[in-house]
Amino acid sequence: MAQTTIYHNPRCTKSRQALQTIEDLGVDVEVVRYLETPPDEATLRSILAQLEDPPADLVRGDRWAELGVTADDVATVDGVVAVLLAHPELMQRPVVVKDGRAVIGRPTERVTELVRS
Repeated sequence: MAQTTIYHNPRCTKSRQALQTIEDLGVDVEVVRYLETPPDEATLRSILAQLEDPPADLVRGDRWAELGVTADDVATVDGVVAVLLAHPELMQRPVVVKDGRAVIGRPTERVTELVRS
């Protein structure tokens, strides 16, 4: 069976729901608490290459002004990687990766579709 990985923030309701969904489906999952163990550049590039969403969607927008991040900063894959290396807390969550595909798990149905495929 293919490896399923979730980039997880246990304080996030949607992230907890996604993890519970995966576990309820009986799928073995590697849980990466990305705030404790932030993804490195190679991992971020791998996630972005597999992501079904636009690269900028991987960056949460709630603290951009506070951190000096602009839309131009996340307009490219290189920009998204640079922002997330500097501010891993801005990574959207949850992110689930399986079989060369990655989804941002909002809504949770996206997680179900991915892990069942």
